[in-house]
Amino acid sequence: MRKPFFSWFLFIILSFIWGSSFILMKEGLKALTPYQVATIRILSAGVILAPFGISAYKKIPKIKRWPVLVSGLLGSFFPAYLFCLAETELNSALAGILNALTPLFTIATGIMFFQQKTKIQQALGVIVGFTGLILLFYHKGEFSFTHLGYATYILLATFLYGLNVNYVRKHLQGIGSLHIASVAFGLLIIPCLIILAFTGYFSQNFSTAFIQASLFSALLGIMGTAVATILFYVLLKESGALFASMVTYGIPFVAVGWGLLAGEAFGWNQLISLLIILSGVYLTNKFK
Repeated sequence: MRKPFFSWFLFIILSFIWGSSFILMKEGLKALTPYQVATIRILSAGVILAPFGISAYKKIPKIKRWPVLVSGLLGSFFPAYLFCLAETELNSALAGILNALTPLFTIATGIMFFQQKTKIQQALGVIVGFTGLILLFYHKGEFSFTHLGYATYILLATFLYGLNVNYVRKHLQGIGSLHIASVAFGLLIIPCLIILAFTGYFSQNFSTAFIQASLFSALLGIMGTAVATILFYVLLKESGALFASMVTYGIPFVAVGWGLLAGEAFGWNQLISLLIILSGVYLTNKFK
C-alpha cells in the first residue's frame, strides 16, 4: 500500500503547490510590477535547480541544449510573464480555472503543428472544454471586455504550455524532465538578472511591503516551479503519465479555495463552467 499512498500524497501536495501559485502572484503584485514578479520567480527557480543543472548540462548532448532552452522559454519563461500581466486585472480563482485548459491546448497544438493524430473522443473533449470557456465569459455582468482582454494572456500562456509539451515530445525524447527543467532555468539566470536591473528593482526603496512581495515571488519560484518540478518528476516515475496528468483537476479547486479565502467573488456559473472544462480535459486524457 506504500506506493499508492505515496502517489496520492504527491498528488495532493502538487495540487496544493500549483493551485497556490495564483494567490502568490497576487501577493507579489501588491508591491512589484508584473515583470519583477515573473523574473524573480524564474530566477529563484534557477538558483534552486542549479545543483541539478550543473550535472545535467554535461549529460545533455550538445545538439539538444538549444532545444532545452527553447523548451524553457515556451514552458516557463514567457508564461510566467503572461500570467502576472493577466493577474493585474483578473482574480486568482479565474486564473486557476483558465490554467485547466492546458491539456486541451496540448491536443490542439499537437494537431496544428506536429501532425498528431487524434481520436474523435479527444476532439470532443477539446470542444467540450472550450464550451466551458465560452460559458465562463457568457454570463452578463460577470466580466468586462477589459477582463476578457487580460484573460487572453492566460489563454496564450496555456497555448504555450501545450506547444511546449509537444515540442519536448518531438525534440527532447529520452531526456529526463528534471534535466530539462534544471538546465533551462539555469540558462535563464543571467537574463533574469539583467531584466531585473532594467526594471529598476535594485534601485527601489526596500520597504517592508517591497520585501514581502519579493519573498512571495521567490516562494512562487522555489515551491511553484523548482520543488514542484522535482515532485512532479517523482510522481511521473512512481505512477506514470496518466495519473500525473490528473493533477490538472486538483489545481483549479485549490486556486478557487484560496480565492474564496481572499474574498474574491465566485458563483455557481463559474463552478459549472469549471466542471465543464474539466470534463473536456477528462475526455482528452481518457482516450490519449
